[in-house]
Amino acid sequence: MDVSGGRGQPRPGNDESAEHTGPEAPAPGGTGDAPTAPSAPTPADAKDARPEGPTPDAGAPAPGSGTPQDTGAAPDHGAPDRGAPAHGRDRAPEHPEPPADRPARAPAGRPEHPDHPFAHSGSGKGQAPQRPEERRRGGLLMGRPFGVPVYVAPSWFLVAILITWVFGGQIDRVLPELGAASYLVSLFFAVAFYASVLVHELAHTLAALRFKLPVRRIQLQFFGGVSEIEKEAETPGREFVLAFVGPLLSLVLAGLFYLGLLAVDPSSVPGVLLAGLMVSNLIVAAFNLLPGLPLDGGRMLRAVVWAITGKPMTGTVAAAWVGRALAVCVLIGLPLLTQSGALGSDAVDNVGMDTVLDALLAAILAAIIWTGAGNSLRMARLREHLPELRARTLTRRAVPVESDTPLSEALRRANAAGARALVVVDGDGVPVSLVREAAIVGVPEHRRPWVPVGTLAQDITDGMRVSAELAGEELLDALRATPATEYLVVEETGEIYGVLSAADVERAFVKAMARPS
Repeated sequence: MDVSGGRGQPRPGNDESAEHTGPEAPAPGGTGDAPTAPSAPTPADAKDARPEGPTPDAGAPAPGSGTPQDTGAAPDHGAPDRGAPAHGRDRAPEHPEPPADRPARAPAGRPEHPDHPFAHSGSGKGQAPQRPEERRRGGLLMGRPFGVPVYVAPSWFLVAILITWVFGGQIDRVLPELGAASYLVSLFFAVAFYASVLVHELAHTLAALRFKLPVRRIQLQFFGGVSEIEKEAETPGREFVLAFVGPLLSLVLAGLFYLGLLAVDPSSVPGVLLAGLMVSNLIVAAFNLLPGLPLDGGRMLRAVVWAITGKPMTGTVAAAWVGRALAVCVLIGLPLLTQSGALGSDAVDNVGMDTVLDALLAAILAAIIWTGAGNSLRMARLREHLPELRARTLTRRAVPVESDTPLSEALRRANAAGARALVVVDGDGVPVSLVREAAIVGVPEHRRPWVPVGTLAQDITDGMRVSAELAGEELLDALRATPATEYLVVEETGEIYGVLSAADVERAFVKAMARPS
């Protein structure tokens, strides 16, 4: 959005930064793990009030929000509406004088835009990039094995109740002498089962850490767990190993429970528990080995196709479409198998409550697989565009001003030079702070000649200086490490290149999500 002027009338401007693309969303994990890409920075709340009386700039792009979620959906930014009002400024003369012998300069390689007014992208609600753990904890924190936080999602408690109810009834039929205590045994089974799911996820986590891939967190949720791995494996071989270790550990656990079952009476409480845990881990391993994304077997298939073709995107497309085919098979086939008795129960000729529950379970599983496969495709597409997210191309031109310069004069110089940001410098020309766009918006036009820019600026910390050479994940990591609304972009020599707005990066991220591969 442009702060434009000339008698208070908005002037059109084209926000170049919105044309660039960026990072990708995470893939869902199902009961396996989900490699996740860095989320786009989201502008953080500034406390500047929205000015009174302005008219919105109809030409400003309205960024959406969307990032990878923990279940593999596109992430969730919670980005506020950036439709900010436009404000007038003093009309610039033809040849403005640069401040303090430091001429306004367009960054190297950037075209001049004499007609492009000083712009802003926020409405006073700009937000600084936040770490994902700060934005959404993901449930109850249970611990940090190997330094990775483990969360239990609220949906887990619903599953625990369901397992306690269903398995408790089965225990009551096998061991009727337990009475109501059978449901306590069933609750213990639910906790033990998810403990084995946690072991499955820890196998993914340890493999990722072994390959020096950062793991954001582990989350236990409705249908299993998710290990959120922030980067992709560098080779198809590592991708295969990373996916295979989870089902392998589930098979190992099933074998251990089987050995334990040999040492106890099968009709005792320990025997029933061990048998249930053995079967459940076999089911987890078998289900995750199905060759379709977002399951571990789908990632293994992706690795195989990647190794054959040399193209990770080709592997993702193949595994995602197999995953969608699996979703259809689960939706149709699971109720038919249950009704026919092929899964070990008696055949059912009429439609009863059990049939309805089976159909509902199949629909939920199919929806998770189908959605996860689609999100995996989106993730791959964003990874293709991630290198296009460059600090050099997203940076706004800036003009240096001294702290006592009136805001109206600073805006006049910026607009005359085609710049869209202000950097406050000291007497030696060293940058000391950045003028916040949200603060500019909060100053009514008639007060701007009496407001020094230094009162609207934020001191530049070390983390707010970013290299113009940063791109892709490195750029996003740098922005998330130091939340701010604007960053000073510098050349390797230390020379000022311009100012990078977190809102511009967010817009580029959202635009990349919508771009086809």
